[in-house]
Amino acid sequence: QVQLVESGGGLVQPGGSLRLSCAASGFTLDYYAIGWFRQAPGKEREGVSCISQTDGITYYTDSVKGRFTIARDNAKNTVSLQMNSLKPEDAAVYYCAAAAPCSSYALHYDYWGQGTQVTVSS
Repeated sequence: QVQLVESGGGLVQPGGSLRLSCAASGFTLDYYAIGWFRQAPGKEREGVSCISQTDGITYYTDSVKGRFTIARDNAKNTVSLQMNSLKPEDAAVYYCAAAAPCSSYALHYDYWGQGTQVTVSS
């Protein structure tokens, strides 16, 4: 079966860092644009970042620019999201998803993981 599995979430203090990982089974992530989304309680799911399949171009929502970095590790069939200088407003369940091409619209993504919880609190 085609699956995406997120890992790396947890509790971190404001200003701290976490590295999320998205691992694929049943398909090769290199064939897809991979996006990261997040959803906080009572809020809509929002696009955070995406890495293009065709040229490796990366995209970030304004609120995370300069703090988050998305990258591929094709040898491991994973995509990571390095999150630095975390803020309380970054707290959410983070999801990775596969699409072609990158899009800020969740409906454009074909496959989704189940999410990993990121909590930012002192």
